[in-house]
Amino acid sequence: MSAILQQISVEPITASKPLEIGDLLVAYLEQLGVEYVFGIPGGAIEPLYNALARSARRGSVRAIVARHETGGAFMAHGYAQNTGRLGVCCGTSGPGATNLITGVSSAYESRVPMLVITAQTAITHFGRDAFQESSCTGVNVLGMFEYCTAYNTLISHVEQFEHKLCAAIITAFRESRPVHISIPVDIFRAPANIKNPSYNLENFMQQDNLLDQVAVDKLKIILAEAKKPVFLIGESAAEGIGHIAELASRLNAPMISTPLGKGLVNAYHSLYRGIFGVSGHQEASDLLDNPDVDVIIAIGTTLGESASNSWDPQLLRNKKLIHVDARWSHFMHTPMASLHVHGRLSTILTQLLEDYPVNSCSTSTLTENDNLSFSLIELYKCYEENKLLNPQRLMYELPKKIPVHTLYLADTGNSVYWAAHYLHPIDRRMSGARSIKGGNFQTGMEFGSMGWAIGAAIGAALGNNDIPVVALVGDGSWLMSGQELTVAVQESLNIIFIVLNDGALGTIKHGQRLAGAEQYAYEISFVDFAKMAEAMGARGITINTTEDWIALDFANLLQESGPLVIDARIDGEQVPPISSRMKALGTVKAGYHDINE
Repeated sequence: MSAILQQISVEPITASKPLEIGDLLVAYLEQLGVEYVFGIPGGAIEPLYNALARSARRGSVRAIVARHETGGAFMAHGYAQNTGRLGVCCGTSGPGATNLITGVSSAYESRVPMLVITAQTAITHFGRDAFQESSCTGVNVLGMFEYCTAYNTLISHVEQFEHKLCAAIITAFRESRPVHISIPVDIFRAPANIKNPSYNLENFMQQDNLLDQVAVDKLKIILAEAKKPVFLIGESAAEGIGHIAELASRLNAPMISTPLGKGLVNAYHSLYRGIFGVSGHQEASDLLDNPDVDVIIAIGTTLGESASNSWDPQLLRNKKLIHVDARWSHFMHTPMASLHVHGRLSTILTQLLEDYPVNSCSTSTLTENDNLSFSLIELYKCYEENKLLNPQRLMYELPKKIPVHTLYLADTGNSVYWAAHYLHPIDRRMSGARSIKGGNFQTGMEFGSMGWAIGAAIGAALGNNDIPVVALVGDGSWLMSGQELTVAVQESLNIIFIVLNDGALGTIKHGQRLAGAEQYAYEISFVDFAKMAEAMGARGITINTTEDWIALDFANLLQESGPLVIDARIDGEQVPPISSRMKALGTVKAGYHDINE
């Protein structure tokens, strides 16, 4: 956290008079290195925006005005995940607060630390049918947030504010979850009765190095005796991923990842065998089914539906499984594991590496020309004579056209299924310590909110505007949240939005076909998304054919600043790799078998 604070230099708050509650809140955000509050102003939350206006004039925390509160929550999600800082979003009373809930729920399921601030009408107006009342006697917002936050409270007295705010922020980081404070407008306007923050929250932000030493020692013995271990890398393994790759190299042990952990691993590492789980790769599945594999070490994963290939028994009903994680809650899904190792991942892995010095068999150095060590479903079909652009080909070739340090975000729907299987960004970082930030491929797959990638890309770009950001979005998702493009325009963000345009809710369409269900309610009327983008002030390009895609020159496109929308008219008859999802729903048509089974 201290490194973060060193990067941000702002003029301190002038303590000539007692702070208002809004100013005190901003002062704590400054202390944490937070740069933005995402949301939409309104009457009851206006005191916070007054404080943000004063802060912005000092070059400190400022407001980013979303076009819908859900988009603001998605932005806070993307910002937190890609900076390691606290994501902050806000909404006014009533609908401003309820509009946040989908985005907050997404962050909750993705385990992203976020501070959610909502306003209330004045306490004296509670129970009097005030405009946009959302107290316990109105539309009870506090009750709604109870189920998607790790800390949830109403500030009823000024004296409560500082303590409850600090408790919320500490909980957000410790639990890696959103937290919620709701503040009546009269409390927001009140003096804080202090001139400076009372506490230094940086003291609470340091990660513990604690671990279960007994379990680690057992794991050392198991690894020493293992003949063919395999590492399964999950979404929470970011801090330890460099050490995992190095350990795998020293042991010559294959690595696979969950769909959510995919962005942490270099797909071109010679030991990587692809994704196990939703839209995964046959080599990864075969590896776990290989009788020679005697240890499966799952690191930093919940092993929920997407990560376990819909609770596949070849993984979960397996005495070979060892689960290593920093969070006890992840072990709830693996009571059958032969060993649970709890503790900070970097500390555990550092100990394991001490037993395996570097040797000549290490495979941690690769060249730019290495190929994938696993196959992609029928990729050859993408190169058959076909004027229509296949989404498989778009995903496979995209990283070859874009700089290697690009961040990719895939939205819920066919976008994430195509991207999980076919899109493999190049990542030359093979070993050593990593930051706590997310990998170069991210999804909102846990909660599955359509439109997540649009807002999250904006938050990510604001936190790291020196790297290209690509958001892969379906036409259905764009029609839900595409208005947030105007935020990217306003902030001059370098984001490429690729809209997979097939005139349908593609996952619904193909899911109905594969299930033998009624073909109904999936069609979307044609929209020219390039023109839509231009109307919003962004650049827009249309790709109608494979030839258009081949001719697309990203080098020139990236020289211009600001967002770009690519309307990619894909072949909507291509079937995405969704059989695992269909099985989980229990809707696979009799006789249907996915080619990847």
